Amino acid sequence: MPHKFSPSSLSLLKDCPRCFWLQFNKNIKRPDSIFPSLPSGMDKILKAYFDSFGEKLPPVLKELKGVTLFNNKELLDIWRNNFKGIPWTDEAGNLFRGAVDCLLKKGNKLIVLDFKTRGFPVKEDTTEHYRDQLDIYNFLLRKNSYETEDYSYLLFYHPEKVNKSGDVVFHTDLIKMPVNIKNAENIFREAIQILKNPMPKPSEDCGFCKWVDHCQKIV
Repeated sequence: MPHKFSPSSLSLLKDCPRCFWLQFNKNIKRPDSIFPSLPSGMDKILKAYFDSFGEKLPPVLKELKGVTLFNNKELLDIWRNNFKGIPWTDEAGNLFRGAVDCLLKKGNKLIVLDFKTRGFPVKEDTTEHYRDQLDIYNFLLRKNSYETEDYSYLLFYHPEKVNKSGDVVFHTDLIKMPVNIKNAENIFREAIQILKNPMPKPSEDCGFCKWVDHCQKIV
């Protein structure tokens, strides 16, 4: 039976193979948790802000040279849609798709730009949490016959101070990330293979699986 994957669902694979297997093979999902609304709100206004510049770069990207914003708004709206995104279907009918935040253009090549909102400054290992996501976006673009650069950008926003007027000032960090298409291919292959096999062992750090296993012992 074919499956539908997104970068967020594939991140579950890395988090815990057993939770991933149960969600896709048995439709047993982790309990819902409270998700803060600020990141999605920031995401919405940042997209509108960037779109207002057309092809021109906003001041936050002034350090980039020879680059413009991708200004095909109709296509970008599709690629931003979580239910459409950038799709690709493999030979077995498995659908992979990812929804980007923004795209840059350098010559004939596209560059993925992803917005991230945090409560604190970027740490040394922060960017590693988003490496797979960026690799998948680039993989999907290339599968749709678009050329991409061998790097992407993460644009981090975190609150810095509050002005006397009450306006919150955000600090920004623009970080360049290398792209590894092979990594995305390996993630897809691993996902398909795990779902074909018997239920795997849980991740040692999976709190959900620890809770279930503990309950089974005391019942």
